Amino acid sequence: MKNGRDITLFGTLAVVWGSGFTAIEIGLESLPPVLFAALRFDVAALAFFALIIASGAQWRPQTRDDLGLVLTTGVLLVGVHFALLFLGQSYVTSAVAAIVLSVAPIVTPALALKLLPNQRIRATDVLGLLVGLTGVVAIATAGGSFGGRLIGVVLLLGAALSFALGSVLTQRFTRTLPLVSLQAWAMLVGAATLHATSLLHPAESALGLEWTTTALAAVAYLGLVSTVGGFLVYFTLLDRIGATNSGLVSYATPIVAAVFGAALLGEPITATMTAGFALILAGFALFQIRPLWRFIRGIQQSRRAHVPLEPSSIRIGGNEYACMPPEPEVDDYDRNSNGLPTADD
Repeated sequence: MKNGRDITLFGTLAVVWGSGFTAIEIGLESLPPVLFAALRFDVAALAFFALIIASGAQWRPQTRDDLGLVLTTGVLLVGVHFALLFLGQSYVTSAVAAIVLSVAPIVTPALALKLLPNQRIRATDVLGLLVGLTGVVAIATAGGSFGGRLIGVVLLLGAALSFALGSVLTQRFTRTLPLVSLQAWAMLVGAATLHATSLLHPAESALGLEWTTTALAAVAYLGLVSTVGGFLVYFTLLDRIGATNSGLVSYATPIVAAVFGAALLGEPITATMTAGFALILAGFALFQIRPLWRFIRGIQQSRRAHVPLEPSSIRIGGNEYACMPPEPEVDDYDRNSNGLPTADD
């Protein structure tokens, strides 16, 4: 990160997305999970369409790829992902939810190896996935309980898989629609998917809801601050420091969620949670060991030569790593041009 403004933006994004898990926990006290998620994206979609009108951006999808990208993003990255997230968090604390979802950056390249052509599976990839999933299992079975906590972790793991699958599939499309318009349509499709799921869910009903002040505040905060504000900060940060540093917010978010959950809701931070998160981080490092090693070697070579080199970049698992030329070979799935975030909330 180049300066204080970059650090401020990164910290703001971590707080906005991390505190979102606390807002979900508060709203779940009085709102059905899937309907709650749908209302969040009703608010966000309206706000994004207002931004389109204010900016005069192209709003209508023009190509088949635009339509495919809107549907894939709306159904998988918004609809399915957030339905499972809100359902899963109804069984666990906000910190556990944030930690389990941080496995998504490990699962994403694993799915890309299967779904996109010309991918190679290496021993460190398999080991990284196993280590990361071990962290999830440790959190799920903490205290020897196989009750609600396990159900919640399984649902949250499904949310991470949905996000990873959607992220991989979006790379099959070439976007012509402006990002603000893509997000607006995706959130509208996602909200419709969530409302339909809520209507079909036997335990949910919009009748007889008690709209408390805290419930309204949670919906507004998630829709306007965590979603609209968070995405705008993310894309600003992406332009300034690239996807590598921006993507690291996925691992700052659980820390923020744990702090907010402990401070505002009295949620415990246990040794098992900390160990599970450490295993997920280790799994991510194993998956990215080659680009990280190339990056470190490039810095060392530059310092030994005392010659400033023009940096190039490679994209690995949706993240962009600055490195010294020549640019190493990059797999096809690393070149995601759709600008979709790698962080979750």
